[in-house]
Amino acid sequence: MDPQVPKDKYNGVWLIFFMLGLGTLLPWNFFMTATMYFTSRLADPLVEANFSANATEEGSRSVLQAKFNNVMTLCAMVPLLVFTCLNSVLHQRIPQKIRIAGSLSAILLVFLLTAILVKVDLEPLPFFVITMIKIICINSFGAVLQGSLFGMAGLLPASYTTPIMSGQGLAGTFAAFSMICAIASGSAIHDSAFGYFITACAVISLAIGSYIVLPKLEFFQYYQKSQQNKADEDEENKMDLLKKDEGQKSTGDDGKQTPSIPAIFKKIWVMALSVCFAFTITIGTFPAVTVDVKSTIADGGKWEMYFIPVSCFLLFNLFDWMGRSLTAVCMWPGKDSKLLPGLLVARVIFVPLFMLCNVQPRYNLPIYFSHDGWFIGFMILFAFSNGYLASLCMCFGPKKVDASEAETAGAIMAFFLSLGLALGASLSFLFRGLV
Repeated sequence: MDPQVPKDKYNGVWLIFFMLGLGTLLPWNFFMTATMYFTSRLADPLVEANFSANATEEGSRSVLQAKFNNVMTLCAMVPLLVFTCLNSVLHQRIPQKIRIAGSLSAILLVFLLTAILVKVDLEPLPFFVITMIKIICINSFGAVLQGSLFGMAGLLPASYTTPIMSGQGLAGTFAAFSMICAIASGSAIHDSAFGYFITACAVISLAIGSYIVLPKLEFFQYYQKSQQNKADEDEENKMDLLKKDEGQKSTGDDGKQTPSIPAIFKKIWVMALSVCFAFTITIGTFPAVTVDVKSTIADGGKWEMYFIPVSCFLLFNLFDWMGRSLTAVCMWPGKDSKLLPGLLVARVIFVPLFMLCNVQPRYNLPIYFSHDGWFIGFMILFAFSNGYLASLCMCFGPKKVDASEAETAGAIMAFFLSLGLALGASLSFLFRGLV
């Protein structure tokens, strides 16, 4: 190793990247965990008052309650995709500080407003509209934040993408654990929701504080400077080879604009499509299909109430986090291995496996894996493989290009990650319908 490279003292940069990863996804995870709170506030007061005691839950739901999940998915995925794409293209024009600190501050304001609204009475329709606007804001700023973080991590050694992925994985585990605690304590939905939103505000504030400290750390300064120098060197070397217009006006900041997105994509397309496919399969089945699996051993006992929060949400998030974190010590198979995309394609087997579990109601397929143990086993393998393999792709992507192109490569990888989420959300309706 180069003796001039400073050490990451006390793993400070690693821990800050972990905190920023946690700050990226924890707010949105808490927002989704509080779905019951949002739907409870959308009940039609007249319907609530007039419905007889034996009315079915499905029949007594208001139009806004029935449409909430679908509209929420749409309002989350479309801005996520659009803004991740914009970030990949425009990240060289908007300073990193504005993108990261600005996005975190905007998300913090949205969550403060969400926490305040828990205590404010609103009619269902205005509440629905305000909630959807907040979802659009959280995902738009979250997309810029995530793309910028992976871009920034691309400048550092490959292992520094791991803490972002690991922090994001822990966000889901933390949210699932909070949900189980809320069920166990029997606290009111409104109180639980208020707790979620205030916790999210505290985590975002910590992430902002961490980001302020980051540029002061010697290890981070070294890689930022070396990337700057490498970009300038590359510019001089390529001047003779470049025939394009932008090659002729590459002075000062324009030097950074030389890497073209199609040229970088050619180098990383295998990793980009692999991470996209990973999240298409994951979000296509989890939670749309998995959340409707019913326990066959609970028999009306307490396990019935805890089955989905524990075996679906907690297990998925815990093993996904473990898979993501394992890339800190193990990076097999290597970045040029054909086995990595092969393993990700093989994950498609989980789609029929989950469909053949005890998903209820079902109309088309038989049940082959009725026992809870099958579902739990599949969930552990599904979650671990998602966390580990997707993390490897995100780590390797920026390392397949020159240092001066690493930030753009990181942003492109983040775009394909978001594209996978959006494709998965779209396919989830089909997968659930097939059952």
